[in-house]
Amino acid sequence: MEFHDKVLKCSECGAEFVFTSGEQMFFADKGFKNEPKRCKGCKAKRAEGGGGGGGGSAPRSETKTTCSQCGKETTVPFRPTQGRPVFCRECFQARRSMGAA
Repeated sequence: MEFHDKVLKCSECGAEFVFTSGEQMFFADKGFKNEPKRCKGCKAKRAEGGGGGGGGSAPRSETKTTCSQCGKETTVPFRPTQGRPVFCRECFQARRSMGAA
């Protein structure tokens, strides 16, 4: 199959961008069916976290809890499950480095 450069319009900013024949070949090799919707700039912004994405894009909730090891009050980016230990950053890092040694 022969590919030719295409000019597409970004769904985010409305700017035109080129979908090169090389990019089209890559998409075909990977089995991607849809053409890109965003220009490189908007795609990069979205990847940095500026565009949400990830299905739902709800703000990450922080939960206050007590470290199971040192007893210090800390916050974690998830809801702790009952019966499982939760560690502050310092204790978590210490446990991680002990496991690697």
